[in-house]
Amino acid sequence: MNVLIADKFEQSGIDALRTAGCDVLYLPDLKDAALVDAIRDSRAEVLVVRGTVVSAAALEAGALALVVRAGAGYNTIDGAAASRSGIYVSNCPGKNAIAVAELTFALILAIDRRVPENVAELRAGRWNKKEFSKARGLFGRTLGLIGYGNIGAEVARRAQAFGMPVIVWSRRFNAAAMDPALPFRIAETPQQLAADADVVSVHLALTKETRGFVDASILERMRPGSYFINTARAEVVDDSALQRAAREGGIRIGLDVHAGEPGSATAEYSHPLLALPHVYGTHHIGGSTDQAQDAIADETVRVITSYMRTGRVPNVVNLAAKTPATHRLIVRHRDRPGVLAHVFDLLKSGRINVQETDNVIFEGAEAAVARISVDGPPSDSLLAAIRGHQDILDVHVVTI
Repeated sequence: MNVLIADKFEQSGIDALRTAGCDVLYLPDLKDAALVDAIRDSRAEVLVVRGTVVSAAALEAGALALVVRAGAGYNTIDGAAASRSGIYVSNCPGKNAIAVAELTFALILAIDRRVPENVAELRAGRWNKKEFSKARGLFGRTLGLIGYGNIGAEVARRAQAFGMPVIVWSRRFNAAAMDPALPFRIAETPQQLAADADVVSVHLALTKETRGFVDASILERMRPGSYFINTARAEVVDDSALQRAAREGGIRIGLDVHAGEPGSATAEYSHPLLALPHVYGTHHIGGSTDQAQDAIADETVRVITSYMRTGRVPNVVNLAAKTPATHRLIVRHRDRPGVLAHVFDLLKSGRINVQETDNVIFEGAEAAVARISVDGPPSDSLLAAIRGHQDILDVHVVTI
């Protein structure tokens, strides 16, 4: 299997793929037209990326069957184009959760103790203990988490170790039916969370529903002196509202993700927020620890080798949640060549499309049952024609 790796990737992962029998082409600086050309020329069946943008042109350039995002987010991959072409898109969820949680707390601590200013003053030869002795401290401060997936859960665990009560807003939880065993309080709305928390940390995946989700209605509820942290995606926060809150809301801000940030590893970049003294920024490095990258490489290898050996892809993100199927045919039949071809030919003649199918074999491999999901009800005459085959034992239809 031809695998093209178009981003920085761990050598251990490359070695594991080659040991598994993959032909690996490692070109970590590909992007734009060069990526399109490499996909076409290499005839790669699998593409591995991290931050590289995978456009429709790239997806349609060659013979791709699978794109693996060596990380959690996959918004840089044109999922709609991949789905149109029948290309699996997979990711590595949760493998960098600890790394991102660690950076989240690094930003919280840096804001609270003004670590960057401390370092800058000492490097400049100035001793100013009087100024930098002023800090609020984290113990007893409430940490609010907007979003509670793998990363949010890891942040909550660390908050408990710091003695910080945790409040969570997530679509996963219903405040009215809160489980008293949960080690945190659930907010009814993100606005309530913002009003109640001393630190607000965002951990939402970027989707159509979450783009710009953290807006003025949330940011304006934060109290002066509170902290706002975003290590998720810049696009889940309304950038104009965040700039306004930074200038007028009296809050301190820590960002690992930035509006319009470069897609390459090194580039010129500026943003009005980063010029403010109470805004700290890091270079979108949340998942960039050796531990996290090793775990992501291992998971990437697992995804690819599973596809290579079984045809099944773990962690697929672009399969339909619900197909257009309305009915299911349950076909008991003898396990003989041509039986299912007979069924499919008749469905085709009736202009009925098969959405999903599986076929299970009874012990001894003499008989089987096919479950065929279709997008319309078969007519009585079509069912009679299916039953007319000598190896069809029984057919019945259920409504989905």
